[in-house]
Amino acid sequence: MSYEIVTVPAYRAVGLKWEGTFSEIVPDLKNVIRQSEQRAGELEYKVNPHVQLGLSYHVVENGFAHFAVYEVSEKQEIPDGMVEVRVPEWTYGKTKHHKGKDIQKTYTDLHQWLFESDYKALREPGVDYYDPYMPIKHEYYPLDRDPDDPHFDILIPIVKK
Repeated sequence: MSYEIVTVPAYRAVGLKWEGTFSEIVPDLKNVIRQSEQRAGELEYKVNPHVQLGLSYHVVENGFAHFAVYEVSEKQEIPDGMVEVRVPEWTYGKTKHHKGKDIQKTYTDLHQWLFESDYKALREPGVDYYDPYMPIKHEYYPLDRDPDDPHFDILIPIVKK
């Protein structure tokens, strides 16, 4: 696995939100992700229309809040039933999950790299997170991915130890 440190400027995203426990992921979360893809045409001002974002925040006990969104410009209005997410400029540890590989192993390896690096996962002040290792996970999914065996980028917000 290769890892890099990147800074992503602040951006605005619009799409659908799912919140629940790990036991509720299947089929609920996959349905929300699919609905977000199906409704992408309602977003006229997508910045990168070929990438769907999966922004996960571990603020739910035994679960998380997930935003299946697209980066949009300020011109974009929020369609009915959708939500807006504002992501500040952050520094991230970034890696790729490759098709045909085990997603859990990709995350385990990423956790190990983070543990051995000069960085730790960012924790926003005043927010209670239930995942002590990677409380925020951003995944960038190309639209041409195989939903049963996806490839995607993983970005974990980080700060110096």
